[in-house]
Amino acid sequence: MKVKGAKRAANLVDIAVQHYGLQLHRFLLRRLQHPQDAEDLAQEVFMRLTRIENSDFVRKPRAYLFGIASHVVSEFRIRNEHSKEWLTFDSEVVEHCAEHPAEMRPDELAERLDVKRQLRRALECLPPAQLAVFLMHKRDGYSYEEIAEKLGFSERKVETYLAEAKVRLRRVVWDR
Repeated sequence: MKVKGAKRAANLVDIAVQHYGLQLHRFLLRRLQHPQDAEDLAQEVFMRLTRIENSDFVRKPRAYLFGIASHVVSEFRIRNEHSKEWLTFDSEVVEHCAEHPAEMRPDELAERLDVKRQLRRALECLPPAQLAVFLMHKRDGYSYEEIAEKLGFSERKVETYLAEAKVRLRRVVWDR
């Protein structure tokens, strides 16, 4: 019985590729920042179609296909948002580079100084309490509980300040 279901799913994919492949590609291109992502997401959409156990229930293949595509795009955007990395620097490395500039390429030194300047500007935008919580957590490695104890806040307040600091920093970095 599994083989028969697999054949039906493959048939559904074949129909989807033949009849709606180009439309799906255009649909994805309109919703993505980078055109090169459209091909990968199209493959993901078709892979999800192959996982359907009983394609007899798919009455409107086009609507079903584009429903899957919408979910795939949404998941892709969420994954990309979470994968953006925070900018961090090691003060010991900066000091070492400052003391031994001959060891660095000229463009590397300029780039590192620019990153440090950008980070300093972004951190200056934070209110004092958020800045203290953010630095204690990210730079010093304190837990929420330790920060709450040292600053006299509740753990929930520490969590709130940290989340607000991250939002503000993202705005500063991405609004430029």
